Amino acid sequence: MAGVAIWASYYRANIHRFVMDYFHVELRLFQMILLVMMERCSTFVFIACRGIGKTFLSALFLCAHCILYPGTKVCIASGTRGQAYVVIEKILTELKPNSPELANEIDEKNTRLNGNNCLLAFKNGSTIKIVTASDGARGNRAHILMIDEFRMVKKDTIDTILRKFLASPRYPRFLDLPEYKDRKKEFQERNKTIYASSAYYQDHWSFTRCKDSCRFMLDPERSSFVCGLPYQLAVEEGLLMEEDVLEQVSASDFNPIKHNMEMCALFWGDEEGSFFSYDAIVKNRHIEYAMLPSELSSRLPKATKLKIPPKLPGEKRLLSADIALMASRKTKNDASAIFINQMMPTKAGRYTNNIVYTEANEGWRTEQEALRIRVLFEEFDCDYIVLDTRNVGLSVFDALANDMPDPETGDVYPALSCCNNEDLALRCTNRDARRVIWAITGNQKFNSECALLLREGFRSGRIRLLVTEDDLDSVFGDVKEYGTLSIQDKLAIQMPYINTTLLINELINLQHEESSGLVKISEKSGMRKDRYSSLSYNYWVATQVEMTTKRRESVAAHSVSDAFIFRAPTARRESW
Repeated sequence: MAGVAIWASYYRANIHRFVMDYFHVELRLFQMILLVMMERCSTFVFIACRGIGKTFLSALFLCAHCILYPGTKVCIASGTRGQAYVVIEKILTELKPNSPELANEIDEKNTRLNGNNCLLAFKNGSTIKIVTASDGARGNRAHILMIDEFRMVKKDTIDTILRKFLASPRYPRFLDLPEYKDRKKEFQERNKTIYASSAYYQDHWSFTRCKDSCRFMLDPERSSFVCGLPYQLAVEEGLLMEEDVLEQVSASDFNPIKHNMEMCALFWGDEEGSFFSYDAIVKNRHIEYAMLPSELSSRLPKATKLKIPPKLPGEKRLLSADIALMASRKTKNDASAIFINQMMPTKAGRYTNNIVYTEANEGWRTEQEALRIRVLFEEFDCDYIVLDTRNVGLSVFDALANDMPDPETGDVYPALSCCNNEDLALRCTNRDARRVIWAITGNQKFNSECALLLREGFRSGRIRLLVTEDDLDSVFGDVKEYGTLSIQDKLAIQMPYINTTLLINELINLQHEESSGLVKISEKSGMRKDRYSSLSYNYWVATQVEMTTKRRESVAAHSVSDAFIFRAPTARRESW
């Protein structure tokens, strides 16, 4: 037993050596350093690139600590229960088969691995339990709390539920011996919280947690650690193929912002001199349920919140489209962007602009673009179409200005006409056609006004956007059908949310110049501004519709009798 005590003390002080000796794993230098810091610090924050082995390293540490410290209770939480289970899966499928010692430590009888109750038990009383990051997790207790992909968990859930697990420290039984009666504080162990994730946006609470941990790490009175490891280290250590990274970077749909966050371990924020502030935009991502066309909402028939509802009194709907017809492998600024704006009246007599649906199409022909716009216009019961009629957009206008058959359904959509340009209205074949198309033929002054209006719309909170696609698992948590969808169907439903994220990435990367009081917006080389153009035109028309509606309401508020003013009659008593 004296030998056991010596070896236990040695391995507790050098947990990386325990992992190598007991689990038969060859560790790289950075893995040794991280394991030691996990053991020594009460708060450990790990920002990892994809492929660096974050989950594998976590599994090594948790197993080693549970064996070296009997009776340790570990809780693993994540944005999704499946993500948290991956750690236990690593233990059972990769570590256990290669280590008879670890296999002997696991208590098979008390281990439970079903969907609702997932617990890995050790013979010395330690346990690793999977919990859901929600109110249902209340009542659990832990000495080590690991939050995997912590950026996907709400901060309030962590602060009010998960961190409450760490109520009391591990209590070794030897502390009950008489000789330790007055020395309990000396041997008291601090509980641990491990945060592991890829990087995210700088406005997110996860970035604040990293900065706080960095500040605490420099304080000798605290026990915190934070690090971010990019893909270059994974490539150098042979954990990631350089060719795979180059292939991702060379892809036509390469997203540099996502690459910086997920592969370079860099939190993303506004670039210096950005015209659109990321913080001002992202604070408006409040809409949980998109309005989906029937072709998408039919895949979730019970999710009524995703269907297009009837319009409410005073509600207006705008469809905007910035048109591009030719796809190119050399450039990325050639996609058509469509936005649906649900204008909802407020008590103050203004409108809130809810961008409830968006899509982007590449390489479509004129008749395809026009038919898609026409179908969405009818399905969403829109009031106006906002269309850039310069260049290729004029061809789409001409198609809309004629009766249009749908070859798939056999329906014929009647012609639509222009409401703000008489010259274009004359191009319509039907003089009785509904005047619902706002033709945009911008100039420098108009484009500057659109840019300034859109920026102010985000700043004032009058434009609301869909939540991030990372939140969808929790948003659709009560929709049982969502979990059974194929990957393709899930992606189709997620696309409006993904396109909203791409819109934000596009906005904060735009360049601008100011001259003579006007703003000129341009895209960087190889990047797009089609989503920006479509949304800025949409919001400009929304402000015009709002002003027109106000004028009409102001006139309607005065009755016809208000035009005639009578003096109140005076009653006099005549003398007889």
